Amino acid sequence: ATLADEPDAAPMLGGRILHDALVENGVKHVFGYSGGANLPVLDAFHASPINFVMNRSEQCCGHAAEGYAKASGKTGVILTTSGPGLTNIITPLQDAKGDSVPMVALSGQVPTAAVGTDAFQECASTDLTRPCCKWSYQIR
Repeated sequence: ATLADEPDAAPMLGGRILHDALVENGVKHVFGYSGGANLPVLDAFHASPINFVMNRSEQCCGHAAEGYAKASGKTGVILTTSGPGLTNIITPLQDAKGDSVPMVALSGQVPTAAVGTDAFQECASTDLTRPCCKWSYQIR
């Protein structure tokens, strides 16, 4: 059951919406690394049916998700934080694209009001990932 199934539930936050969408799409494993920009999403994984696999670095998350996808035939899912967290998954994304391995990479970002101000751990995420994936989008 998802939080949306509870009639008197508080308004859903973005992290919970994202988590519930993963559950509804049958995701069983997410490979990730925590950071300030993705903590609200990580909070939703508490008592989750999804196994959150914490790795030593974001690049390890990407390669683990790629290996999982190759071995299982399911889509590998990565969750990382903004800035260096995102730039560290470029190599696994490019490798997965080159080998036609299905992966979804989710990344945090600085607050919307700070985008474009060169804020701490901000990077041009869509510009960096567009060449190494089929689709790159930033929710605002």
